[in-house]
Amino acid sequence: MIKEHECIILTQDLPAGGLQAGDIGTVVHVHRGGAGYEVEFMTLAGETLAVVTLLPTQLRPIARRDVAHVRELSPPPACSDDQGA
Repeated sequence: MIKEHECIILTQDLPAGGLQAGDIGTVVHVHRGGAGYEVEFMTLAGETLAVVTLLPTQLRPIARRDVAHVRELSPPPACSDDQGA
């Protein structure tokens, strides 16, 4: 079972959080013996991107032969100005 503070690999895209399969996160809480996990995803500079609840099928432990890969985040969508300027 995956434990708190272990690094994991996301196994599916989570577009709402800007996360992609292969992103590395840290388990911050284990729900009911592994029925679910709270996972924090951060940039390499230490900025939190998202804390999400995942099912066991949405993550896996890091394997011995995994290699980290860097990707740049897409810029956030532009905000519309509702002020009518």
